[in-house]
Amino acid sequence: MNESNQPNFHLILPVGTQVVTLVEVRSKNGSAIRRSGSVGKITKSPTDNQHAYVVQFPDGDEARLHRQELAIRKHMQQVTFDRPDAALDDSQLDAFIIYRCIVGSRAYGLEVEASDVDYRGIFLPPADLHWSLYGVPEQIEHTESEECYWELQKFMVLALKANPNVLECLYTPLVEHANPIAQELLENRGRFLSKLVYQTYNGYVMSQFRKLEQDLRTRGELKWKHVMHLVRLLLSGVTVLEEQFVPVRVGEHRDRLMAIRNGEVTWDDVNVWRLDLHKRFDQACADTSLPERPDYEWANDFLVKARRSVVAE
Repeated sequence: MNESNQPNFHLILPVGTQVVTLVEVRSKNGSAIRRSGSVGKITKSPTDNQHAYVVQFPDGDEARLHRQELAIRKHMQQVTFDRPDAALDDSQLDAFIIYRCIVGSRAYGLEVEASDVDYRGIFLPPADLHWSLYGVPEQIEHTESEECYWELQKFMVLALKANPNVLECLYTPLVEHANPIAQELLENRGRFLSKLVYQTYNGYVMSQFRKLEQDLRTRGELKWKHVMHLVRLLLSGVTVLEEQFVPVRVGEHRDRLMAIRNGEVTWDDVNVWRLDLHKRFDQACADTSLPERPDYEWANDFLVKARRSVVAE
């Protein structure tokens, strides 16, 4: 049992709690009358851990047992075991990265000298890990090197939901590694685009601007870098609907966006631009040729094929 799942013997269990005995229950003459692992229910709780609980068993018999002699039944049924040394930890999953790219300010063309290099990507672990009790994590992160990699299924689900960070991974011009499976994914990246972009991008920007307006009222200050990226996200969303691809480089908008980042424009000016972009977004959604939903069928077939490829290996 992992240390975090060890029972808290300082907790007073309430009446009615189902418990499992951790010791044999013995009669007054010392003979065992009930084995360890018997199930019962607490009918009387002590006021402190120095005294015993009264536990009633299904046949009506009762015994007096202390907290360290009992375990909560539902805790006993949890599958909590130590991962064997042979099982992979997150760092070892790096060997199964199939796609690595650079996103963030350096990909947008909005970097400054101090900007980090943000790596993102996909890993496809071996079939044995998926089939095992241990399973695989949905993502692995290396915070010191600003790296994050999603397991393939998690990545695809996020892309199908029009998650901006994930879609940008598919369209960034800064790709460092892509194996044949990842190359096929990139070749079909347009299948992830749909009108859900309007809902996802618009909804996030609107909620964040409400928070920024609250910050402005209560603290009189703003995180201008965050403001810049919200405007950039609106620009991106409009382009996705109008041109059916995700723009990562900001191109002609760089100077105007950097002026926001540097706090060289007023909040009112930003708001005017933002509201104009919302109007363009509305019109783009009405006019776009993108489907209502992404290509779920293709995505499912691709994932199954990718899974099969690691079974073959």
